[in-house]
Amino acid sequence: MTKRPRLVVITGATRGLGRHITDRFLKTGDNLVLIARTGPDLDSVAAACSQGGRFGSRVHCFPADLSDPAIVPGLVAAVRAQAGDPDILINNAAVQGPVGPLVQNDWEEWQQCVNVCLLSPVRLCREFLPAMIGKRFGRIVNISGGGATSPRPYFTSYATAKAGLVRFSETLAGEVAGRGVTVNCVAPGVMNSALTRHILCAGEACAGSMEFARARDLMQDDLHNEERAADLVHFLTTDACRHVNGKLISAVWDSWETLPAMTPSALAGDVYTLRRVVPESREEGKR
Repeated sequence: MTKRPRLVVITGATRGLGRHITDRFLKTGDNLVLIARTGPDLDSVAAACSQGGRFGSRVHCFPADLSDPAIVPGLVAAVRAQAGDPDILINNAAVQGPVGPLVQNDWEEWQQCVNVCLLSPVRLCREFLPAMIGKRFGRIVNISGGGATSPRPYFTSYATAKAGLVRFSETLAGEVAGRGVTVNCVAPGVMNSALTRHILCAGEACAGSMEFARARDLMQDDLHNEERAADLVHFLTTDACRHVNGKLISAVWDSWETLPAMTPSALAGDVYTLRRVVPESREEGKR
């Protein structure tokens, strides 16, 4: 019996990691809802997706600026009317936000970063989740980023938003546990992307010497982290990972191919989650 194509919503679908995720789901014949800020970019990607009809996917495009979370209900209504309720939601869209000391950041730019990287993803989850629960199937994958697991000076808006997204994902995963829906995060690793170019444009004085040097080096390397991150995103939506829920998985550093072999009890603890470190868990706390 042939399985029906899944409907996959991907935000930030036209560039960088989003484009790699789009291509990955295209290869498995899934139907796609692509969301990005600019219509021409979406048209270009849609044309490339349908070229020669290689994979038989249906591609729907929706220009939307997620810096305003208030547009999300209307966007969701348009997606439902044209494509239906999605089986999978990939919250990939992101902006770097202002770079530099908090007291020097433009406040509107700071808020816009939080809107794009946290509030709009949360609202998309809220709008699409009831239908997923109703059919007892859904996969939500939220893309994490630098600053989610450790302090990142001079990137307060981006780090705050991404840390919030990871904690939100873990919390939501607890709400939907046992209802056929999973919510996970992917840490994609460093990439040669528009976010990296933003750091270079901000300059060393704003970004700090370490961040600036890393961004400069990245522009000269081809790490292929996008492909591995896209593979992990797709992997988390497969039946093999139906028991993986509420986790933050690194595409680069974690042996995520072994996730299907991990038992639910092994995944039920603190592994692949954000937790507070107390002195008793360190050697110095035992002296």
